[in-house]
Amino acid sequence: MQKQILTATILASAIGFASQGYAATEIAENTTVSGKAFVDFTSIDQDSNGVKSDASGVGIDVKRFYIGVDHVFDSMWSANVTTDFNYANKTTETQETQVFIKKAFVRAKISDELVINAGAYDTPWIPYAESLYGYRWIEPTLIDHVKVQSSADWGINASGLLSDGMVNYSVSVINGNGYKNPTRTNTMDLEARVGFTPVKGLTFAAGYYNGKLGQDKESTDPQNTASRYNLLAAYIQPSFRIGAEYYKAKNWGTDLAGTNLVLSKVATDSGDGYSVWGSVNFTEKLAAFARYDEATTSEDLLPNRENKYFNIGLAYKARKNVDLGFVVKNDKTTNGAIGTSNGTIGGTSTAGEGKFKEFGLFAQISY
Repeated sequence: MQKQILTATILASAIGFASQGYAATEIAENTTVSGKAFVDFTSIDQDSNGVKSDASGVGIDVKRFYIGVDHVFDSMWSANVTTDFNYANKTTETQETQVFIKKAFVRAKISDELVINAGAYDTPWIPYAESLYGYRWIEPTLIDHVKVQSSADWGINASGLLSDGMVNYSVSVINGNGYKNPTRTNTMDLEARVGFTPVKGLTFAAGYYNGKLGQDKESTDPQNTASRYNLLAAYIQPSFRIGAEYYKAKNWGTDLAGTNLVLSKVATDSGDGYSVWGSVNFTEKLAAFARYDEATTSEDLLPNRENKYFNIGLAYKARKNVDLGFVVKNDKTTNGAIGTSNGTIGGTSTAGEGKFKEFGLFAQISY
């Protein structure tokens, strides 16, 4: 039955294109397919309160596998669908493989100054910070690492370049619960970013978020509002890059009873963190990189809980679309547990600690 439905859907789509005057050759010429995979072969040593977890061991992980389809209708209109393969390996809690829609949007490029995207699209801050960092294939950037928002969400985005490209901006009205949860809510969240490049290679950026994180529903009664401020500075040249990022957030996560802080009637909370990173290109193919993060995600309820992360490594561009890296990572949480991009790290009590150590080969493969 499912195959019949799929076949009927494909035929209906083909008939729809034909009825609009699209020849098969025209569709092919205006459509591109791309992909990107993050793969690693590493050794992991993870413990909680000194006891090793099942996450420890040697293995191959496919952390992400994106497949994107772009279609250009004309000089103004285009569309994109990007699927994501998430291999939920032994360092995560879900213990399953997931294939889902990461992005699905229609774009109207009115001018360089104004581009409208509607659907599941990049949130303003995380992908922008990733583009400056340059090593997302090794680790997500700061707020993505400690799970203070998703890199994409459902809504409407406006972005563009101003002052001959010196200023860039991105403003989104979004559902607030991430691209995996396109929930309908009574109110929508606001996220905005502005970047300033006074000279080539030097970038300053600021971001802001305010909303209910997808919790303002008919069946719930939000008590608090989540907010976040971001600051970033980066200097990028052909031979090196260096940057720093800071965030201050309020009411992200849960209270001590496990209730979402936006819904909690007994508590509010705040947190902040910073990240510094840099890399040096010895040749066109060989580079060294390093990064250090610190984050306190619960300054009010668990003020002593802290996450510290660093990585260091060598990257080698094997060919145009293949990056290889030998990397050493260390992720540590004291006085509790924090969910990170490397899984939940920390002790089973507020006095415990957890460590995540990983080293080995990482790869980014794109086409």
